Amino acid sequence: MKKRFVETIVAIFVVLFSAPLAMAAEAAAQVAAGGSVDYTKAIVVGCSLLAVGLAMGLGTIGTGVGMGHGLSGATNAVGRNPEAQGKVLLTMLVGLAMIESLAIYALVISLVVLYANPLLKVIGL
Repeated sequence: MKKRFVETIVAIFVVLFSAPLAMAAEAAAQVAAGGSVDYTKAIVVGCSLLAVGLAMGLGTIGTGVGMGHGLSGATNAVGRNPEAQGKVLLTMLVGLAMIESLAIYALVISLVVLYANPLLKVIGL
């Protein structure tokens, strides 16, 4: 448990500090040209990376818990009434497909934030 906690903290720091390092070359070129450095884009990209990680993490945890509850209920129902296995199986599969669509929505939103990044358009970068 302690090792996983340390790995999580290291991953958070890597995400938070990767965007400014990625933008360092651009900032150095600006300073060399005599301009001032603007870290707005680096901050927005870093916050976007953090938001994407949280969205995917929470989205998949929620769908995983939902699927677990659905499968548990289905196995209990089949265990109590084996003759209803066909109806329970069909209902369970439709429910699991609906739950899985929520994880896909989280992925789509994360990809939009990563690649289209509407925040950069709002601040004019």
